[in-house]
Amino acid sequence: MTRQKRSITLSIDEAEKAQLEQLALDFGQTWGDNPNVSKLMKAIARGQLRLAANHDWSRDRIDTLNRALNLLKDEGYLHEALCLAHLLLERSELNHPLRQEIQAWVEQPSAPWRVDIDRCIRQQRPFRLMYQDAANRLWNFTVRHAKIERHEDRQYLDCWCDETEGNQDVDALRHNWSLRLDRIPSEAVISPAEGHWQPELSHIEVEFFLLGGLAFGYRSKTKADLVNEWQPDVQQRRVVRRVSNTFWFLREVRRYGADCLISSPLPIREKFMQELRRWVEHYQP
Repeated sequence: MTRQKRSITLSIDEAEKAQLEQLALDFGQTWGDNPNVSKLMKAIARGQLRLAANHDWSRDRIDTLNRALNLLKDEGYLHEALCLAHLLLERSELNHPLRQEIQAWVEQPSAPWRVDIDRCIRQQRPFRLMYQDAANRLWNFTVRHAKIERHEDRQYLDCWCDETEGNQDVDALRHNWSLRLDRIPSEAVISPAEGHWQPELSHIEVEFFLLGGLAFGYRSKTKADLVNEWQPDVQQRRVVRRVSNTFWFLREVRRYGADCLISSPLPIREKFMQELRRWVEHYQP
């Protein structure tokens, strides 16, 4: 005795029928090579296919998720980044340039050297690295400590290297380099190096004073601030910071203008004063 199946009638026009048939094809609900709307409805009823909200994500939501994707990529969380990238690519709200950018990354998610660098950092294993500077000169470094950091709007490999030639920092920081990741050649090969891993980058302690409104509004933005104390008798703030690269430190204090006074060490103070003199010379008639 055969079991009688219940049936329903859909009141739809030809355009809606065509759309349902296309969905059936998209989700593999077919009878032979033909779309089968009944199979599509059954799959939805059984939970084999799930209905999602309309594609109405706001621009802000897309931008936020894209920033999160870039952070995951920058921090080396490849699997998580790929999951988020595929989620975004499913959305029709993506504009064409962003879709192309994400799709291109999914097809080649990470240069081989990036994976190797991340592995060496995790294992605290020295490695050799080829680098191309802004003048297209090639450099070879033996890296004994490294971490990937964001400076302003780019990712850098902050590292301690055996090589010091060409480094214009103060003597105590001459082994430290800050290398832009996008200037590492795509064909670069990361090879192991003999010797030990340095526990950290070289550092010096820099003392500076903040004046005026900046003295009231300043809050430590980094764990590198060893001292952050208000001096009420002179209405100023004293800060002592561990600095591993004077280039980035001086770029920060330039923004503070006359409300920041570098006190010590003397080489850093003099280096900044030389920059100020060059500024003045540029503005002289």
